[in-house]
Amino acid sequence: MKQIFSLTLASIFGGMLTLGGYFLFVENQNDALPVAPNYAKKVSNVNVSGSAGFNVPFDFAEAAEKATPAVVHISAKSNGNTASNGSNQQGGNPFLRFFGDGSFGDSPFFNFDGPKEGTGSGVIYSSDGYIVTNNHVVEFADEIEVATVDKKTYKAKVVGTYPEGDLAVLKIEAHNLPTLRLANSDEAKIGEWVLAVGNPMELNSTVTAGIISAKGRDINIIKKNSAIESFIQTDAAVNPGNSGGALVDAYGRLLGINTAIATSSGFYQGYSFAIPVNLVAKIVDDIIENGSYDRGFLGINIADLDEEDVQTLGLEDAQGILVAGVVDGGAAQYAGVVQDDVIIEVDNKKVKSSPELLEAIGGLKAGDLVTLTVDRKGEILTIPVRLKAAGQ
Repeated sequence: MKQIFSLTLASIFGGMLTLGGYFLFVENQNDALPVAPNYAKKVSNVNVSGSAGFNVPFDFAEAAEKATPAVVHISAKSNGNTASNGSNQQGGNPFLRFFGDGSFGDSPFFNFDGPKEGTGSGVIYSSDGYIVTNNHVVEFADEIEVATVDKKTYKAKVVGTYPEGDLAVLKIEAHNLPTLRLANSDEAKIGEWVLAVGNPMELNSTVTAGIISAKGRDINIIKKNSAIESFIQTDAAVNPGNSGGALVDAYGRLLGINTAIATSSGFYQGYSFAIPVNLVAKIVDDIIENGSYDRGFLGINIADLDEEDVQTLGLEDAQGILVAGVVDGGAAQYAGVVQDDVIIEVDNKKVKSSPELLEAIGGLKAGDLVTLTVDRKGEILTIPVRLKAAGQ
């Protein structure tokens, strides 16, 4: 019999059976920045593929030792005033899928007006207290508390969120915190060893290992307009409470932010999904600097190619993304992109599927210039496009 899986956000909910929800909370407080904060260090042209042959470390103790201090435990509370909002937004909110979309049926608990508590994970992004986590971990919170690996606790506030990418940035009043180096997630390869670090089921600072099973996965879990889904899929064990935690490579470098699991039970059954760090860094840096992420848009409707498209358009193969429609007045139309163009490269990087294109464009801001390489009925064209903000 074919087993049916639902895709579930990997966050843990206190009193799940009695309260039915995990609603988080934000406490406003002033923050002071040091003169020179130590941000997570970016690594250019890092080889994370294990191409060093037999030198690939199969003892992950060093990687775990590096990663664990940079992963925090997040406790969140709601005073009950946001319960009705969550219920009303169930159709478009990935956070609510944990209860109402396959794993637990139609939960009656969203109408509960009392306090709710939940826990998740986060990754220290800068030494002066900026922390990245999933938006679904904190979006309904009234209070947020962060605990570091040395058991120090801090009140946190939300600096900004990007629900379309399920990312949020928190701030705590702390300095000299440990951070991770950032790997280059574009260069990560299927079969590469990875570690998941987080706080599943209140088991703090848990490390599990697995391999990258696939890249560019669109699992249709972020129910938002213009959602960006191009997940790294792994078989590292991830459970409720891991949401917002670190996916690191075998050398302890941050590769992604753990976000979701594929499950029919609500717990790990073989597959987990993480947001690639290259996309995370672009969004988080903008939120830290500006308080929000001003994403750029091409202004096109897209579809993956099928065999009929290949024959109709005279293509060699189904590698690329079909422009199914062009938005009037959008950036692509202004630049000369037309319907039935097939996008094969973005800034000289091949894109083979819709998630890969969404990831490439999703990390760019309005006003950025991007170069598209398109196949127009056998003619290869290079088209520069100045991205516009949503609605422009």
